[in-house]
Amino acid sequence: MGQKVNPIGMRLAVNKNWRSRWFAGKKEFGALLDEDRKIRSLVRKRLQNAAISLVEIERYASRIRVTICTARPGIVVGRKGEDIERIREEIAKNTGKEVYIEIREIRNADANAQIIAENVSFQLLRRVSFRRAMKRAMKTAMDLGVEGIKIEACGRLGGSELARREWYKEGKVPLHTLRANIDYGFAEAATTAGKVGIKVWVCTKDEGQQNNAPSRRKD
Repeated sequence: MGQKVNPIGMRLAVNKNWRSRWFAGKKEFGALLDEDRKIRSLVRKRLQNAAISLVEIERYASRIRVTICTARPGIVVGRKGEDIERIREEIAKNTGKEVYIEIREIRNADANAQIIAENVSFQLLRRVSFRRAMKRAMKTAMDLGVEGIKIEACGRLGGSELARREWYKEGKVPLHTLRANIDYGFAEAATTAGKVGIKVWVCTKDEGQQNNAPSRRKD
């Protein structure tokens, strides 16, 4: 089962948190969920080159807090904060609520699953060999100290006639272990031969979980 489902959704309330945090009744739920989708789409569209990993949304009575996790906070803010203010005003106009935007910097971007997936897809658009792009991304992540990484590409790889799937793995990526800290990312590359999907799983060390793990009793 761990091989099939989204590893982040499978670990909610274990070691992962919801990316949208709010409560609504049955009548409002669908509209607010679609509004969250539009907010994320707007942020990623306006900040395509900002290496955005995650957009978290929290809702209160009359305001919305949007947290943007990025490896390039300078690009998100823009000159004198003009870019981020423009995005804030656009979200406020579309939702009709007061909007606060928080920027969170990602330190090790090359070990972040979403950013790795987007980097590989960007290299495919530049006609770099998919094997070379995947292996280079894996080596960089392993050099940063991750426990394991798995990258999968699916589509007409290398412009082949038939679509196929190839994956590479290094280190350990225990998808069935719920307490394992697995990061997951997905991106698409619109190549001339067709769309190629990139999936990335990264297993990182979590000292807190290791300290809280039950110790085995020796008789």
